[in-house]
Amino acid sequence: MKLYMVSLGPGDYDLITLKALKALKNADAICVPTKSEDNSFKRSMTYKIVKALMDEHGFDKPIIPMYTPMRFKVEDWQNQVNILQESFKQYDTLSFVTLGDSAVYSTVYYLLDLIEVQNPELYKNSEVIPGVTSFSDASAKIKKPLCVGDSSFSIVPLHKKNVPNTTVYMRPKIGMSTEDIPQSGELCTFENLNYQGETISSYRKEHVEKYMTLFIDFVKAQ
Repeated sequence: MKLYMVSLGPGDYDLITLKALKALKNADAICVPTKSEDNSFKRSMTYKIVKALMDEHGFDKPIIPMYTPMRFKVEDWQNQVNILQESFKQYDTLSFVTLGDSAVYSTVYYLLDLIEVQNPELYKNSEVIPGVTSFSDASAKIKKPLCVGDSSFSIVPLHKKNVPNTTVYMRPKIGMSTEDIPQSGELCTFENLNYQGETISSYRKEHVEKYMTLFIDFVKAQ
């Protein structure tokens, strides 16, 4: 039993990562969200991307529709979790797809929060595959950086004023103390991600030991 949470990128299927493409190819079936109650894909950009990828890369997988109304209600996420768990009675490996990057305003973590409680084994056997964000793509299209030098950038939702905030701290100096890094939620340390000596700590290390270190203060939405 294996569940891939696959980020498809910002609409251009050429921007999907190789890791995401491999997850789609290795899955027994692909779970595709749709806003249509009849489970059709007439309005589904996600389905169009998956279909284009299958056509261009020469593979074909059963498609499982996941009715996804944009109401942000627990019962809707629970319905999707139920479909996933029911589908594992027929398939050993599933890929659930999401537009953009799973870390940014995605359904993925609503589902994983429920799965963690209801099916710990499935949660343990799940993997989230990141993708290209819309704002990274937008930056590239006009050849302007989101941040450069010592600048920073923020992601600000326009529908609310006071919201919980996850903060990424990066570009530290080796040997510097981290005691002045503010913490509002769960502050984790990531060192040498995807390179030799990769270390992920679920706490703030007291001193920076490696140049490729970043800290993320994860705050859950309320």
